[in-house]
Amino acid sequence: MESPMVVPVIDVQNETFKELWPAMVVAIKTSSFVALDTELSGLGDRKSLLAESIENRYKAICHAARSRSILSLGIACYKKLDLKAADTYLVQVYNLTLLCSEEYIIEPQSVQFLVQHGFDFNKQYAHGIPYCKGNNKGGSDNQGVHIRALFTELLQARKPLVFHNGLIDMVFLYQSFYAHLPERLTTFTADLSEMVPAGIYDTKYVTEFELRFSASYLEYAYKKCKLDNSRSLTSGGSGLHVHVEFCQYAGHMSSYVDYRMCLTVESPEGQTDICQRFSAFGWCPNGTKCPLSHDTDLIILQDEKHKDNKRKKRKRQKKRDRGEAAEGSSICDGAPVNKMPHMEVDQEETDDQQKATPDLCPEHVPPMDSNGNTQQNEGERMNTESKGNGVCEDNTDSRNSVSVERTTADGGREKVSDHSTGTDAQKKKAESGTHRAGFDAFMTGYIFAYSRTFVKNKEAGAVEEECKEHEQPWLPSCLNKVYLSGKSAPLNVVKSTFSKSSKAHVQKMEMLWGGTK
Repeated sequence: MESPMVVPVIDVQNETFKELWPAMVVAIKTSSFVALDTELSGLGDRKSLLAESIENRYKAICHAARSRSILSLGIACYKKLDLKAADTYLVQVYNLTLLCSEEYIIEPQSVQFLVQHGFDFNKQYAHGIPYCKGNNKGGSDNQGVHIRALFTELLQARKPLVFHNGLIDMVFLYQSFYAHLPERLTTFTADLSEMVPAGIYDTKYVTEFELRFSASYLEYAYKKCKLDNSRSLTSGGSGLHVHVEFCQYAGHMSSYVDYRMCLTVESPEGQTDICQRFSAFGWCPNGTKCPLSHDTDLIILQDEKHKDNKRKKRKRQKKRDRGEAAEGSSICDGAPVNKMPHMEVDQEETDDQQKATPDLCPEHVPPMDSNGNTQQNEGERMNTESKGNGVCEDNTDSRNSVSVERTTADGGREKVSDHSTGTDAQKKKAESGTHRAGFDAFMTGYIFAYSRTFVKNKEAGAVEEECKEHEQPWLPSCLNKVYLSGKSAPLNVVKSTFSKSSKAHVQKMEMLWGGTK
């Protein structure tokens, strides 16, 4: 049986921020792409977040970003290792605990959810990294050691940024660490296109429109990518596979690290009756009181079984109906039959039910987390109560350890190894419910890395194109496309001929880049 993989997440607080600053900046600057995730104090009126008008949605998110705050920020830096096997990444994960210095609203539902999943508000108020929102208030955003300066370093590195269901994240990050939000959505997207010239990617859009999984909430997408990658590797296929490696943190640096243990994906025992609403959307109005299973492993395995049965049924049908038109496709293709009623009824709302109150159950208002995903239970995130140590993850792609030395934040040397099974001490330290933003950023980055490999394997001449990959967008079909719940088309992060950049952004660009982009 495979040993569990352990993901190191570096805990960054106000007292350690200055010490860890050099390591974070180096990780960002040397990365191939950076995945981000946030935990928020609330989102306000959930129904406004699903307004028919995208402009109205944007205004509702802006109101939340101005009146609420970011509680923690997850940063996962993925560096492609060119001297290793194709698509091998060195991953460094940071979880920054933040404390807004201004008054902000914190919603009871958010507090309840975060506390249930291990968020320590005492630690946040005692050790959170302070920051002020909106425009720069004296000083400089590109000097000193503070969170706004770190965000500036991130932008100046000009790396692709990856989110999962990321519109809310991007709006909050802009308001919290960059400048006052513009009033119009077109101005906001124009600013973003210049702030992130390497491109923005949304793994929820990638999951739905490129990978076409039966579900696309974060935990499901991550586990499915990991499982498919492991199967492909163990089957001996000739295509590319994703490999991840982590730094080994020694000495006092190890005291800053929390380890997330990821167990092997396997058929669960016990409860096998799946909650179909959770299966489709990653949340359930009954939360932990639901008598049906919310086990994502079981959901994935049953989805695959239903998909295989449907494929066989279609094959038999085609044999009987040769000469007739093939069966038409649908948004529910590949989904289990018993899941389809839920998908059909809720298709206009989809996964952003995790960002808003479901119309079908108005008496149940699911609280929401940093990405706007529901906080009703384990939902969009990895914190399932049935898994004491967090997300289950297939570890069949583990290989012999290969070590490389690199400089650490304290000037020493650290070894880089493949994803380790971890020491007994690390396993004992692995906790459930902590550092969600950091680990969720890791999962988001893994989905993106797998998706890129999947597309390269699918396309003809992937090997020949490998030498040109640094000159091309990582996923051209998904570049600057942000998922919009209930919409068939994404939000395009572009500067159109009819939009102008905001005044605050123009001033910021002049200060940080001398007016060049």
